[in-house]
Amino acid sequence: MKPSNVLILPGWENSGPQHWQSLWEKRHGYVRVEQHDWMKPLRGDWVARLEDMVLSRDEPAVLVAHSLGCILTAAWAAVSKNTHRVKAALLVAPGDVERPDIREQIPTWSPIELSTLPFPAVLLASRNDPYCEFERARLFAHAWNAQFMDYGDCGHINAESGLASWPEGHVLLQDLMKD
Repeated sequence: MKPSNVLILPGWENSGPQHWQSLWEKRHGYVRVEQHDWMKPLRGDWVARLEDMVLSRDEPAVLVAHSLGCILTAAWAAVSKNTHRVKAALLVAPGDVERPDIREQIPTWSPIELSTLPFPAVLLASRNDPYCEFERARLFAHAWNAQFMDYGDCGHINAESGLASWPEGHVLLQDLMKD
């Protein structure tokens, strides 16, 4: 699989330069799905942008989603007629946009789409993620028919978690990329 067919889906406010998504993009040549507004994300805009990016690939894409990117993946899959153009998804630390404090800030993202994803997916969740309770993440994995992985106490599985380029996560991605 060509690196240009691996799409990086950051969460709300984007992934900074020390986030594993940014490090993977730089090191492996994966493609970030750039959104119109990282600070005030609108679900419809983000879904349309992901659709454009999936359609622009020359072969099926693999999605690498973090936080709101996971919620985007489910929202896109529920409305797109092109889900066959996604081979698999790595879903890391989904953000719970139905929490009152988050729903108030990004209201277009609630409710969370809880339909089965039409492609294989692995969801990793941390037991002490400040943006999603562990059992909620497990519920998302079940609803999306994603393999669920308990990643222990690793916060939001981001730059602050001290993962650097997160080689263990990249091994999981490589497994998803295999034919």
